[in-house]
Amino acid sequence: MHDIEPYYNWQHIYLSEEDERSPFYGVEHSQFEYKDAVYNYYIHPQWDYFGSRTLYLKVLMADYEEGYAIMELIGEWNDAVENDIMTLKRDVLEVFMNEGIYKFILIAENVLNFHSGDRDYYEELHEELSDAEGWIVCLNMPSQTQYDFKQAKLNQFIELMEIHNWRVYKPYHLYKKINDQLAARLT
Repeated sequence: MHDIEPYYNWQHIYLSEEDERSPFYGVEHSQFEYKDAVYNYYIHPQWDYFGSRTLYLKVLMADYEEGYAIMELIGEWNDAVENDIMTLKRDVLEVFMNEGIYKFILIAENVLNFHSGDRDYYEELHEELSDAEGWIVCLNMPSQTQYDFKQAKLNQFIELMEIHNWRVYKPYHLYKKINDQLAARLT
């Protein structure tokens, strides 16, 4: 896991640690010191800690004009013990929502496990985003993780999508592709 870096080809467009509106503004990353771990596996120091001991993220893009953010996740999404959705919602998503971002793309291809807990935060988040004509999508979640997510019926609150070549897109084009797919489903 220590070799898995957050996607870095958009850094010339956006850096969350340089964005005064980001919850990660001013965070400094080491290139050499590995201190964070998911269980006993160290993760690359470019990932950001947001309050979960098992799930880390990196904000790859926040576009305040278009109202969307793209984040990449790594680790284990554990609502049963850690209540990760509450921490993610309160400490990351709501910061962006307060800045007018209501459309979220969570790249989840490195989320290796999911353990469900209460649905309350999912329902609350879904209602808040829907009221603002927003949405949240998990992109490329592994099939075994999707299975557990669907078993808890959480895919009615967070859309699950597959776009395996997402790295070939620029942030806006990825957002536009997903937004258009969601709009087509509603019409």
